[in-house]
Amino acid sequence: MYLKKIEGLRTVTLPDGSVLSQTDLPPSETRRWVASRKAAVVNGVRYGLISRENAKERYGLSDEELDEWLNAVKVHGTDALKTTSIQKYRQP
Repeated sequence: MYLKKIEGLRTVTLPDGSVLSQTDLPPSETRRWVASRKAAVVNGVRYGLISRENAKERYGLSDEELDEWLNAVKVHGTDALKTTSIQKYRQP
């Protein structure tokens, strides 16, 4: 089997024991961001699978948007990435 040469890591092991790989990241043309796709990007950035700058460029994210996702997961967990939960987790 041939593996495409890429820069950086191919996989990372998350604290829960699951493995996140480059193929688990959403495609670069993603425009509809559901919570699971956001979580994959956030975990990729947090655990070094993809750099912050690469994630912003690859997915067309702003600093503020990526910071919001990272902070939401850090403070409230992945449930905070659901659009129906935004008001529940936002600070007044």
